[in-house]
Amino acid sequence: MTAEPTASGRRLRLGWPQRVFSQVLLMQLAIATGVTVLATGLFLAPLSAQLDQEAMRRALAIAQTTAAQPQLADAVTGSRPTAGGPVQTEAERIRRSTGAEYVVIMDRRGVRWSHTDRRQIGKVVSTDPSEPLAGREVMGIDEGTLGRSARGKVPLRDADREIVGAVSVGIEYDSVRARLLAAIPGLLAYAGGALAVGALAAYLISRRLQRQTHDLAFSDISALLAEREAMLHGIREGVVALDATGRIRLMNDEAQRLLGLGAEATGRPLDEVLGEGRTADVLAGRVTGDDLLTVRGHRVLVTNRMPTDDGGAVATLRDRTELEQLGRELDSTRGLIDALRAQDHEHANRMHTLLGLLELGMHEEAVQFVTEVAGVHRATAEQITEKIHDPLLAALLVGKATVAAERGVSLRLSGATLLPDRLVDPRGLVTVVGNLVDNALDASAGSPDARIEVELRAEGRTAVLRVADSGPGIPAEQRELIFTEGWSTKELPAHGKRGLGLAMVRRLAERQGGSARAGEGAEGGAEFSVVLPEALTDAPPSTEELYTAELDTAGEAR
Repeated sequence: MTAEPTASGRRLRLGWPQRVFSQVLLMQLAIATGVTVLATGLFLAPLSAQLDQEAMRRALAIAQTTAAQPQLADAVTGSRPTAGGPVQTEAERIRRSTGAEYVVIMDRRGVRWSHTDRRQIGKVVSTDPSEPLAGREVMGIDEGTLGRSARGKVPLRDADREIVGAVSVGIEYDSVRARLLAAIPGLLAYAGGALAVGALAAYLISRRLQRQTHDLAFSDISALLAEREAMLHGIREGVVALDATGRIRLMNDEAQRLLGLGAEATGRPLDEVLGEGRTADVLAGRVTGDDLLTVRGHRVLVTNRMPTDDGGAVATLRDRTELEQLGRELDSTRGLIDALRAQDHEHANRMHTLLGLLELGMHEEAVQFVTEVAGVHRATAEQITEKIHDPLLAALLVGKATVAAERGVSLRLSGATLLPDRLVDPRGLVTVVGNLVDNALDASAGSPDARIEVELRAEGRTAVLRVADSGPGIPAEQRELIFTEGWSTKELPAHGKRGLGLAMVRRLAERQGGSARAGEGAEGGAEFSVVLPEALTDAPPSTEELYTAELDTAGEAR
C-alpha cells in the first residue's frame, strides 16, 4: 500500500507561497532582478560598440596627424624603404608616443615603409589599401599580420596635395576588450547596489501590505469578499458606506429600498443624492448619537453611524415604520383605556344617581337625567357627521371628542367646517388629523377653559385643515424646529421614541405638494395649518346639471 503523504510533504510540493505578503515579495524581487539584469545588459551592449568607435577614432586621429607631416611624403618619394630609414624612425616615434599598436606608412603600390616588425618593411600590406590610396579616410576593425585591431587609414599627400601613399594606424583590440572587462565589475557593483535597494524597498512594501491584509492568503481575501457580498445583500438592514469625501462607496439592496435610491447612486456625493434634510445630516455625521430617528418618504428609519480608519463611515438603517405605528397605537390604546376607566367611573356615578332618583320615586327627574346624558353624546356625533362626510375621519373625530371630554377638554368643529366624502387618501388625512389633535389635547389638558377647535374644509380639490388649542402656545423660534425628526418636549412614551408625529405630518403634506405650518391662535395657544392640494376628487355633477344634460341628449335624439 502507498503511504499517505505527510503535511510537510504536501507543503513542499506546493512550491508557491499562499500568503499575500510572500507572493508580492517574490514577485517584486523577480521584477527588480529582471529589471537590473536587463538594464545591465542594455548598458553593456552599447558600451562595447562605444569603445570600438572610440578606438577607431583614436586610430584615425593618429593617422591624420602622422599624414600631416610633410617630411614623410618627401621621404617616401625621395628614398627607399629600409629598416633604418627616416620613415621607419619617425613612425616608431609616433607609435611609442601615442601607444598605438603599429604605424604603417606605405607608398602607392601598397609597399610598407614602416612596420613594428622590421622584417615586414618593403613588403606589400596584408589588407586592401585601395580606399585610402583613392583619397578616402577609412576606419574599422580588421585582421592583419599583428592580429585583430581597430584601424584608421588616411591618404598621404605631398606639398602639391598629390597622393603619394597612405598611413595606417592600429590600436590593439585586446586593450579595447580589457577596458570593457574592466568596466564590468564596477557596473555589476552598481547593479548589485540597485538590486539591494530594490529588494529592501520590496520587503518594506510587502511588510506594509502584510499588516494591511492581516497576513491573509489571496484565497482567504477572495472568500471574505464573497462572504461580504452575500452578507450585505442578504441581511435585512440597510448598509451605506461612505468615503472620506462623503461619497457613497457601497450601498446594499436593503439600503436602496429604504432610501428610495438605485444602484447609480454609488460613487456620488451623499448630499447630492439625498438632498437637504435630516436623513443626509444623520448619515453624513452632522447629527451624532445612537439610534437616531429620521423620516425618509413614508418610512421611519433608525440610523447608527460608525467612522472608519480611512476617514469614511459605515451607517446602518433599520425600518421602524411598523414598530412606530404599533407604538403609537399602544399609546392610543393606553389613552383609550384610561379614558374608558374614567368613563366607567363616571358611568357608575350616573348609575348611582339614577338609582337614587328611582328609589326616591322621582321618575320624571330620572327620565330627564337619562335624556340629558344620552343627548350630549348624540349631539356631538351628529354635529361631526353632518360636517365631516368621510366615515373614517368622522369616526376618528367622534372618538377624539370622547377622549377629550374625559380629560376635561372641549373639542368642537368650527362653523366653516365642511368636508365632502371625496377624499383621495382618507388614511393619510386621518394620520394628519390624529397627530395634530393628539398634540393639541396634550397641550391644552389641564389649562383653564381647555378647548380644541378643528376646522376642515374643501376648496375645490384642496383640503385645508386647521387645529387650534388653548395650551401655552409655541415660541416663534421653535415653530420650524418642532417639525424636525426626533425633536420633542414631551416625556418618552412606552415605545421610547418621540418627535416623529409633526415630522410625518409635514412630510405627508409636502409629498402632496402642500404645506404644514405652526403659528399662534386667535385666542392664544398654538394653531397648526395644513394645506393638501389634490386631496379630493372632482365633485360629481349636481341634480340640476344631470337634468340639463338629459334634456340636451333628448333634444339631439329628436
